[in-house]
Amino acid sequence: MAKKYKIKKGDEVIVIAGKDKGKKGKIVKMLIAESRVVVEGVNKVKRHTKPSQVNPQGGIVEKEASLHVSNVQLLDPKSGKPTRVGYKMDGERKVRVARRSGEVING
Repeated sequence: MAKKYKIKKGDEVIVIAGKDKGKKGKIVKMLIAESRVVVEGVNKVKRHTKPSQVNPQGGIVEKEASLHVSNVQLLDPKSGKPTRVGYKMDGERKVRVARRSGEVING
Protein backbone atom coordinates (compact mmCIF):
# COMPACT_ATOMS: atom_id res chain seq x y z
CA MET A 1 0.00 0.00 0.00
CA ALA A 2 1.28 3.47 -0.92
CA LYS A 3 2.13 5.94 1.81
CA LYS A 4 0.07 9.10 2.19
CA TYR A 5 1.75 12.42 2.81
CA LYS A 6 0.25 15.71 3.91
CA ILE A 7 2.39 17.63 1.41
CA LYS A 8 2.07 17.29 -2.35
CA LYS A 9 3.47 18.45 -5.68
CA GLY A 10 3.24 22.23 -6.11
CA ASP A 11 3.38 23.04 -2.36
CA GLU A 12 5.78 25.72 -1.07
CA VAL A 13 8.14 24.11 1.45
CA ILE A 14 11.18 25.00 3.54
CA VAL A 15 14.13 22.68 4.18
CA ILE A 16 14.45 22.06 7.94
CA ALA A 17 17.57 19.83 7.98
CA GLY A 18 20.74 19.22 5.97
CA LYS A 19 23.14 21.35 3.95
CA ASP A 20 20.33 23.44 2.42
CA LYS A 21 18.56 24.17 5.73
CA GLY A 22 16.46 27.33 5.51
CA LYS A 23 16.05 27.32 1.73
CA LYS A 24 12.53 27.60 0.31
CA GLY A 25 11.10 26.19 -2.89
CA LYS A 26 8.24 24.47 -4.65
CA ILE A 27 7.89 20.68 -4.77
CA VAL A 28 8.57 19.59 -8.35
CA LYS A 29 8.28 15.82 -7.90
CA MET A 30 7.13 13.36 -5.23
CA LEU A 31 8.92 9.99 -5.07
CA ILE A 32 6.39 8.25 -2.83
CA ALA A 33 7.94 4.75 -2.95
CA GLU A 34 11.28 6.14 -1.69
CA SER A 35 9.71 8.73 0.71
CA ARG A 36 11.54 11.55 -1.07
CA VAL A 37 10.74 14.89 -2.71
CA VAL A 38 12.49 17.04 -5.32
CA VAL A 39 12.37 20.75 -4.45
CA GLU A 40 12.98 23.49 -7.02
CA GLY A 41 16.41 25.14 -6.57
CA VAL A 42 17.38 23.03 -3.54
CA ASN A 43 19.99 20.24 -3.13
CA LYS A 44 21.78 20.97 -6.42
CA VAL A 45 24.23 18.30 -7.61
CA LYS A 46 26.57 18.11 -10.62
CA ARG A 47 26.31 15.16 -12.99
CA HIS A 48 28.85 14.31 -15.68
CA THR A 49 26.91 13.31 -18.79
CA LYS A 50 27.98 11.65 -22.03
CA PRO A 51 27.03 13.32 -25.29
CA SER A 52 23.62 12.07 -26.47
CA GLN A 53 20.94 13.07 -28.98
CA VAL A 54 19.19 15.17 -26.34
CA ASN A 55 22.42 16.78 -25.14
CA PRO A 56 24.96 16.57 -28.03
CA GLN A 57 27.55 18.62 -26.11
CA GLY A 58 27.61 16.43 -22.97
CA GLY A 59 29.61 17.82 -20.06
CA ILE A 60 28.68 18.73 -16.49
CA VAL A 61 24.98 19.28 -15.82
CA GLU A 62 23.65 20.77 -12.58
CA LYS A 63 20.28 19.45 -11.39
CA GLU A 64 18.19 19.05 -8.24
CA ALA A 65 18.55 15.83 -6.25
CA SER A 66 15.84 14.46 -3.99
CA LEU A 67 15.50 15.10 -0.24
CA HIS A 68 13.87 12.88 2.34
CA VAL A 69 10.30 13.99 3.01
CA SER A 70 11.06 14.39 6.74
CA ASN A 71 13.58 17.15 5.95
CA VAL A 72 10.99 19.51 4.46
CA GLN A 73 8.05 21.28 6.05
CA LEU A 74 5.16 23.16 4.48
CA LEU A 75 5.22 26.97 4.57
CA ASP A 76 2.35 28.75 6.29
CA PRO A 77 0.47 30.79 3.62
CA LYS A 78 -0.10 33.63 6.13
CA SER A 79 3.26 34.03 7.92
CA GLY A 80 5.71 32.22 5.61
CA LYS A 81 7.03 30.15 8.52
CA PRO A 82 7.15 26.33 8.71
CA THR A 83 3.93 24.66 9.82
CA ARG A 84 2.39 21.26 10.31
CA VAL A 85 -0.65 20.25 8.26
CA GLY A 86 -4.09 19.34 9.56
CA TYR A 87 -7.43 18.60 7.96
CA LYS A 88 -10.82 20.23 8.41
CA MET A 89 -14.23 19.77 6.84
CA ASP A 90 -15.32 22.76 4.74
CA GLY A 91 -18.96 21.92 4.11
CA GLU A 92 -18.81 18.66 2.13
CA ARG A 93 -15.10 19.00 1.26
CA LYS A 94 -12.11 17.92 3.35
CA VAL A 95 -9.42 20.64 3.13
CA ARG A 96 -5.82 20.92 4.31
CA VAL A 97 -5.20 23.51 7.00
CA ALA A 98 -1.98 25.11 8.31
CA ARG A 99 -1.74 24.31 12.03
CA ARG A 100 0.18 27.53 12.79
CA SER A 101 -2.43 29.98 11.50
CA GLY A 102 -5.51 27.89 10.72
CA GLU A 103 -5.35 29.14 7.10
CA VAL A 104 -6.67 26.83 4.35
CA ILE A 105 -3.88 25.55 2.05
CA ASN A 106 -4.58 25.86 -1.69
CA GLY A 107 -4.17 22.83 -3.91
